[in-house]
Amino acid sequence: MATAIARNTVTSRDGTVIAYSQSGQGPALILVDGALCYRQFGPSQDLAAQLAPHFTVITYDRRGRGESGDTQPYAVEREVEDLAALLEAVGGTAYVAGQSSGAGLALEAANRLPGITKLALYEAPFVVDDTGKPVTQAFLSSLEEAVARNQRSKAVKLFMRQVGAPGLMLAVMPLFPMWSKLTAVAHTLPYDINIIIPYGQGKPLPATLGSAIKAPTLVMDGGKSPTGMQHAMQALAQTLPKASYRTLAGQNHMVKADALAPALIEFLTA
Repeated sequence: MATAIARNTVTSRDGTVIAYSQSGQGPALILVDGALCYRQFGPSQDLAAQLAPHFTVITYDRRGRGESGDTQPYAVEREVEDLAALLEAVGGTAYVAGQSSGAGLALEAANRLPGITKLALYEAPFVVDDTGKPVTQAFLSSLEEAVARNQRSKAVKLFMRQVGAPGLMLAVMPLFPMWSKLTAVAHTLPYDINIIIPYGQGKPLPATLGSAIKAPTLVMDGGKSPTGMQHAMQALAQTLPKASYRTLAGQNHMVKADALAPALIEFLTA
């Protein structure tokens, strides 16, 4: 029997309307998507379906995506306020789980919002040594320029190249229906890079990162993910005050819900 899904909105502190869906029952769990993803495109639907028997699952369109607004100017603090509004809507406290740059955003939020009572992070794309490709200010500037000129395909290709997509893939991707969904939210790519860039320079993570986080935290990566990603997640788990570290066997950055959901259930219900 399909889980009933309620669709709602909240208004963030700056007046931006944030659209979200709610399904399941149990403690509240907010899922935070990574770059280019939103409720109707990305991993959150499948993951929410597997988590709904255990939690009241909240999926939402991050600002600028799907049915949510996009008040300017952008700042990471505004996205934290979006999560604060969602927390208030579900009663003031919730678990939060983020993937990729969504994990970076979830980390920023947990550092500022005590209502996040457990935190799960899968492969925040940090770069802590020379085994990963740095996320540079020059890359962010190139993205911002492409967006300013409404060169959406160029922005997506710049991003895909940064994350290691092969040239052949970049050549054929515009031929597929999903390309229009990617380019529709290309203007939000600089938002994700703004979240990641402080921890993407190839330098050790600040010792104070997450110092205000009281929530127990699970940091995860995939067994098939690049060495640089695994180094970054190991470093993150060692830096955060109440963190444990887990590798999901056979997974990479595009983690499957069948692998991630059981790990989340185990951690969040412990």
